[in-house]
Amino acid sequence: MEHFDCVVIGGGMVGAASALSLAQLGLKVALVEQFAPKSFSLEQPLDLRVSAISLASQNLLKQLGAWQQVLNWRTSPYKRLGVWEHDSAYVEFNAEDIKQEHLGDIVENRLIQLALWQQIDITDNVHSFSPDSLISLTQEDGKANLTLTNTKITAKLVIGADGAQSKVRQMSGIGLTGWDYQQSAMLINVETSLAQQDITWQRFSPTGPVAFLPLPGKSSLGGYASLVWYHQRDEITRLSRLSNAQLGMEVLKHFPQQLGDIKVIDKGAFPLTRRHANSYQHKRVLLVGDAAHTINPMAGQGVNLGFKDVAALQHVIADAIAHGEAWHDEKVLARYEQKRRKDNLLMMSTMDGLYASFSHPSPVVKAFRNLALLAVNKVPFLNTTIKNKALEYACGL
Repeated sequence: MEHFDCVVIGGGMVGAASALSLAQLGLKVALVEQFAPKSFSLEQPLDLRVSAISLASQNLLKQLGAWQQVLNWRTSPYKRLGVWEHDSAYVEFNAEDIKQEHLGDIVENRLIQLALWQQIDITDNVHSFSPDSLISLTQEDGKANLTLTNTKITAKLVIGADGAQSKVRQMSGIGLTGWDYQQSAMLINVETSLAQQDITWQRFSPTGPVAFLPLPGKSSLGGYASLVWYHQRDEITRLSRLSNAQLGMEVLKHFPQQLGDIKVIDKGAFPLTRRHANSYQHKRVLLVGDAAHTINPMAGQGVNLGFKDVAALQHVIADAIAHGEAWHDEKVLARYEQKRRKDNLLMMSTMDGLYASFSHPSPVVKAFRNLALLAVNKVPFLNTTIKNKALEYACGL
């Protein structure tokens, strides 16, 4: 039976980053994942699953040696973020306001995962078990015992990075709090009549926001984009059943004129839920990313929170090693949750507050929120303090 310092269950973006970040500290790491990422070529169509990767997340990926490869493949950097409900209360955030070249990049999730796996393949102290999956997990005598589909291993620390339906969380007896938003989000990849843009935007409506994320490349129509359409579940189900041509007509009816003409090339949908683990730790098991928290995707912060988890965990363990502590001691590991829980909860609560505010039907509430947006954009003090501080926080700065 092979022994590891750390076993990471789940080899997605956050799990792969966790494995690499701990390996950089000299630990012997195992990564367990059922589906290894497929290879990439420029001819492959754009994937539906994309993320807005913040500057802080990019810094982590640079440290792990993965970001340059992502840039070599394809990304779409954006410099501006537009938010509005009524045209007269349009607010725009600009990278120049916080002295940055850009605010982030829209990247396909699978490319980030693949770039991380390529680094794992050349890292001697990371062993990947794939295809493989977790069957059972127990803890005794200061170690964790894991039964996988094809073998058995032990570890001083287990990282649950296996998503919202985490087996690690369930096997560790960690409960959840949360709720369903009674809405779904539809992802729609389109060709646009407008060429590559440097802006991502979101317009709010009582039924939910609609959002535009620029994608890389030139299409026969002009450019590419990812659209996100939030609505009641029954309506998203109806839209999902339409042909691409029919869906394109619905998009043009409900999205703002800033979108321009479009042609739908792919679509998918998922329900909106909020989940927060009651604890991120059970003895020598820690949860990161969606295994610990799922957030309303309205501001695109989900994977960025996961990468913040990774950075915090690496810092906690590195600090313990530097001070001669037993890095796998439960009291040391508890510092990870102390670092991350409040920040995750703040972001989750902020998104819930925005979601509740912009979906409230009251004319009074609607007038107030539009006045608030107008004030943020027009009042110098608010523009240079609250607006820019919020932007820096969203960028992870």
